[in-house]
Amino acid sequence: MFTAELDGQPFTTTVGKILCIGRNYAAHAAELNNPLPDQAVLFIKAADAACDLRQPLQIPKDQGSVHHELEIALLMGKSLKHATPEEALDAIAGVGLGLDLTLRDVQAGLKQKGLPWERAKSFDGACPLSPFVSAANVSDWHNLHFSLTRNGQLQQQGHSANMLYPVAQLLSEMSSVFTINPGDVIMTGTPEGVGPLLPGDQLCLTLEDWLSVTSEVSA
Repeated sequence: MFTAELDGQPFTTTVGKILCIGRNYAAHAAELNNPLPDQAVLFIKAADAACDLRQPLQIPKDQGSVHHELEIALLMGKSLKHATPEEALDAIAGVGLGLDLTLRDVQAGLKQKGLPWERAKSFDGACPLSPFVSAANVSDWHNLHFSLTRNGQLQQQGHSANMLYPVAQLLSEMSSVFTINPGDVIMTGTPEGVGPLLPGDQLCLTLEDWLSVTSEVSA
């Protein structure tokens, strides 16, 4: 099981389930020709999907394109169930970055058949996570900037103000469906600019001036 790092120390609880939202940025939905949903599109990655972003990324072979989806990740420190937005924010222990790795061709085939996405979204290593910094660093959850460069070229750039379901609302909504436990990770959706990863790619991910993480795709 994977243990997240918070402010340079191992977190007290191993990572549990990883709760995700699809289509939380309108521009990303548009780039994949997906309609905007009338309710939050929620799905889960298994705990074994979590891995250390700083280590070489092992991507599946012979299953088509593997896309990067850069997201703000939240490390939860308290249990939530049917929480108010205010209670939800108080339960966040740390903030960091994650990649929602997606087998895009596999996902497209599953969508055509009306089948679940787990094969495309929840394989081992499908959620590389950065270290986390204390949520106390955040003064405004609507004003977080983050980015991903690949081989020196800017690929994704996001601003939390563009979330269709902002952090507090998203956590409240998720907690009305799933009990959120300490150690769970929340993936908050990806901005536009997703695309394929290739062996040997060099990645740099940033969140404000709190995090700058480099990684590479294993050859």
